[in-house]
Amino acid sequence: MENQITIYIAGDSTAAIKLPVKRPETGWGEAFQSYFKENVKIENRAINGRSTKSFINEGHLAAIEQSIHPGDYLIIQFGHNDQKIEDPERGTHPYGDYQDNLFQFIQAAYQKNAYPLLLTSVTRRKFENDSIDAMSIGDFPQAMIQFATKNHVPILDIHNITTEFMGKIGNEKSKKYYLHLPPGQSENYPEGIIDNTHFNEEGAKKVAQLIIEAIQQSDLPLRKLLK
Repeated sequence: MENQITIYIAGDSTAAIKLPVKRPETGWGEAFQSYFKENVKIENRAINGRSTKSFINEGHLAAIEQSIHPGDYLIIQFGHNDQKIEDPERGTHPYGDYQDNLFQFIQAAYQKNAYPLLLTSVTRRKFENDSIDAMSIGDFPQAMIQFATKNHVPILDIHNITTEFMGKIGNEKSKKYYLHLPPGQSENYPEGIIDNTHFNEEGAKKVAQLIIEAIQQSDLPLRKLLK
């Protein structure tokens, strides 16, 4: 298509495309395409279980570098698996190698004259009584903000936005956006599942909507690509 622009998503399971065996688990990136104009293609390269470290080390960033073109966009959202410091393949330190890795993502975009956009990690559904834990992703959201400020990189604080949204609707109502299933309701989860990290289809659509609203309220050039 003439003047086609591609938006790449680099991230983890909260954004990724799901296999049929994982449904109704859904990544927010799956709900993104409908918000953009016809000449915009969403290339969702997010992968389950990846951190900034493992995404780079397994060659996934290099693969994006090979296909991204001038004028394209690279949206970057990690943190959930970077938290797993006990796992040497994935764990990173928020104010150390996590920021160093973010720099590699930003450089990959800039070297191809593409536009990077950082998103702080979507929140986990972690409540203490009736208050949501604003530190469910540790220091990673704040470390990304610090990195973005220092390096003048566009950023949207989606962690704060999703934390506020889930906190406002509360402990019970927020369950409907996450992968909470009773036994016998899903063939994929016959014994049921309580997962406060991953979204169901409704949750993925809501998070995508919150991200789009943040783009609409920003001064980012990405706004011009929205319907």
